[in-house]
Amino acid sequence: MLNFTLLAAFIPTFLFVSFTPGMCMTLAMTLGITIGVKRTLWMMLGELIGVGLIAAAAVLGVAALLLAAPWVFTAFRWLGGAYLVWLGVQMWRSKGKMAIPTDVLATGPAISRRALFSQGFLTAIANPKGWAFFMVLLPPFIDQSLAMAPQLSMLIALILLIELCALLTYALGGSALNRLLQKSSNVRLLNRIAGSLMLAVGCWLALG
Repeated sequence: MLNFTLLAAFIPTFLFVSFTPGMCMTLAMTLGITIGVKRTLWMMLGELIGVGLIAAAAVLGVAALLLAAPWVFTAFRWLGGAYLVWLGVQMWRSKGKMAIPTDVLATGPAISRRALFSQGFLTAIANPKGWAFFMVLLPPFIDQSLAMAPQLSMLIALILLIELCALLTYALGGSALNRLLQKSSNVRLLNRIAGSLMLAVGCWLALG
């Protein structure tokens, strides 16, 4: 059994939350600029798995245990942030070539699917604000008089669907910007836009 009144209230709430710019959305837009939407799907897969795990853990109370050990989050944040900052610096230092080449430009070894997946997963799970947010957001939409499993399954399914739509929207926006600026005279500008976004995400993750 499900409480469809609570589910109906949850959808617009999470739509607003998910489409609000954040670390994962900025990362999706940055990768949409640099490697295109198709390859960015690997980052999205990692991010969605991370978000699903966080949502389930938040409802089941695991998040409370993790939040009691802040050094774990600190380590994840600094590792993930340092890697993203490094990528941003590489984009800024490029000399008229795409720092992370697209399949079309293919001017060097493309970033691996595993690395893209790891970027998305790490960015999702290393954000303590995300954990705290789900701890606050999800419990009010759980009907304590009904079985937990079907409610949690439906909420996570809705979360992942909405999150995927938001990620695709941001990645498509980045891809459109790529096409607009991909003339040879604008490649450096494109790199610096993407590099700045990546630096922002890295610093946000490390210091947030």
